[in-house]
Amino acid sequence: MIKILLVEDDELFRLGLRVRLQQEPELEIVAEAEDGETAIELVKQTLVDVVLLDVGLPGIGGIEACRQIKQQNPLLPILVLTSHSQKPLITRLIEAGAQGYCLKGIAAEKLVLALRSVAAGASWWDATATQEIRSSLSSEPSEIEPQTKPVVNPLTVREQEILTLLAAGKTNQEIAQELYIAPGTVRVHIHAILQKLEVSDRTQAVVVAFQKRLIKNG
Repeated sequence: MIKILLVEDDELFRLGLRVRLQQEPELEIVAEAEDGETAIELVKQTLVDVVLLDVGLPGIGGIEACRQIKQQNPLLPILVLTSHSQKPLITRLIEAGAQGYCLKGIAAEKLVLALRSVAAGASWWDATATQEIRSSLSSEPSEIEPQTKPVVNPLTVREQEILTLLAAGKTNQEIAQELYIAPGTVRVHIHAILQKLEVSDRTQAVVVAFQKRLIKNG
């Protein structure tokens, strides 16, 4: 059973989400909040597997709530719901530590899949968000770039393979099956990748790897 903290200030929208998600046998909404401050307190008091977080919250707002929740509990996955898809917002969500991002118009089946994916340790980015991220990372090189030294890739070939699969949204189990290695071995490699790239989670690792061109974009 995946235990969800639902954070949404629109009462009707929150009710609709609750009714739909409670229809899924594997999902259970164990707590609800209307603002970021309440969400942060609930995370301290309640055992949850994933936070479904609206970005447009009153008070401190969704992005700051995301950042503070991740500071408290770095391993707790956060899936963000929003009606906006601007590039600066996506960048800020990644920096705040969100594992995923969905537009509010997403089909219910896709939202359920997204929740299951982030709860399993994968990242889930809306197609629009993914396109924005990739276009921003593959934008025109700056004038000084040709003068910079080539980046030395600190990752082993196996680590690059695993990071490429992480970028494709694969779970540890799927990576293990694809590379014919044990899930425990995948976890060891991911831990090494996070250490080498000096990041705290797999989403940030993927973004840093794209930025430093340690893995191929697309």
